Amino acid sequence: MSGLTMPKPDAATLARRAEIVTDMKIIVPGEGVVDAENSMRVFESDGLTAYRQLPLVVVLPETVKQVSRILKYCNERSIKVVPRGSGTSLSGGALPLEDAVLLVMSRFNRILDIDFDNRAAVVQPGVTNLGITTAVEQEGFYYAPDPSSQIACSIGGNVAENSGGVHCLKYGLTANNVLGIEMVLMDGEVVRLGGKHLDSEGYDLLGVMTGSEGLLGVVTEVTVRILQRPETARALLIGFPSSEEAGQCVADIIGAGIIPGGMEMMDRPAIHAAEDFVHAGYPLECEALLIVELDGCGDEVDHLIGAVEAIALQNGSTTCRVSQSEQERLAFWAGRKAAFPAVGRISPDYYCMDGTIPRKQLPKVLHGMRELSEKYGLRVANVFHAGDGNLHPLILYDANVPGELEKAEEFGSDILRLCVKVGGVLTGEHGVGVEKRDLMPEMFNEIDLDQQMRVKCAFDPQHLLNPGKVFPQLRRCAELGRMHIHQGKLPFPDIPRF
Repeated sequence: MSGLTMPKPDAATLARRAEIVTDMKIIVPGEGVVDAENSMRVFESDGLTAYRQLPLVVVLPETVKQVSRILKYCNERSIKVVPRGSGTSLSGGALPLEDAVLLVMSRFNRILDIDFDNRAAVVQPGVTNLGITTAVEQEGFYYAPDPSSQIACSIGGNVAENSGGVHCLKYGLTANNVLGIEMVLMDGEVVRLGGKHLDSEGYDLLGVMTGSEGLLGVVTEVTVRILQRPETARALLIGFPSSEEAGQCVADIIGAGIIPGGMEMMDRPAIHAAEDFVHAGYPLECEALLIVELDGCGDEVDHLIGAVEAIALQNGSTTCRVSQSEQERLAFWAGRKAAFPAVGRISPDYYCMDGTIPRKQLPKVLHGMRELSEKYGLRVANVFHAGDGNLHPLILYDANVPGELEKAEEFGSDILRLCVKVGGVLTGEHGVGVEKRDLMPEMFNEIDLDQQMRVKCAFDPQHLLNPGKVFPQLRRCAELGRMHIHQGKLPFPDIPRF
């Protein structure tokens, strides 16, 4: 698994594998347990395919009671558990462990309730992101977060990673569109957080769970907000002679008080790959392309289109095309949505990164990425959510060439370091997982990481849920409260102690 270090497998658990498999088959009868090596191969990695490893056993429960019994069983015997949705994670968040039960939630795939009056839907975690919109669109509603993998990614995985998508600029990430969840704790207890009501009293535990990457509990039900489709939505394709000018246009649009429904940016390699794949009518002569969608009532959209066109011209745009039909608008987005697989046609392998920066730093970071590309001798195609500064550089490499994967990983790490250096963060929607785990100290000091670990300990004291992810160094919960004495001196001696 390249240079990745994972927790050392527990020999006692490995020795009891046959017993654990038998007990899992009692809890989940029928075909809910997969233990043959060849059959488990399909679960050996997630979307970050550079890292792969077989689990101890794969279990696919169908009821909340089964999930509760599995977790309680594992908690009592100190067996690790890795929760998994559709496996589309791009950060290795669902990477199995050799000594862990892989708990796959794909059989939780039913929509339980649609409440148009309260603009909410209750779904199981295995329902796909796009499946929610499909279920409500006949009444003119939709589910706003729309990651590029929405046809396949599950809503439970979206909650785990706080996924976004091309329309998150105006309508928010998963955290802004989830109203409540049912979850099972590591000891088997079933709890509910939130619901169809707007806010809950007390601590924002729903906010803690959204984006927790499977470290705190297993989600078994999700209540989401559904929105009514806007009266009008039109998209603009705007070409620029440089990425820097396109980046400045993004900043100026937001600075003018215009919040598009979506605003995406692609550079020349991504433009050509997407156009060859989808034939969306992208301008091939430009170096950077902005897709700007404006929605609302008809008159408002017409006014905003004029304002955006003027801002684009001020920033040196060379082409501007406005969608004239719903079919054309969808075609504009089809190229962007297919950008990742399209890039796969021009390179044997690619490494998809995910960092977020302040919008005003776009030109600087794009310039820095070009310099890094020359340094490492690897091409990079850029596709990202320009409106909120969430970058998705695609580093092109060939895994069959010795050393290229390692070079791509280091290139990616330098991009993320650059994001943090300019005031950004390590991730926007893909999560930390194993990919960014060892970069966490670039952004957080030891006190910060310990505070985050205390939250983990409150939910999972034995560190059995998804260990080896997010935190760069495994700590026992008991170690967090210990006072370290250096050369006979207490730390912070001026603080009163009781």
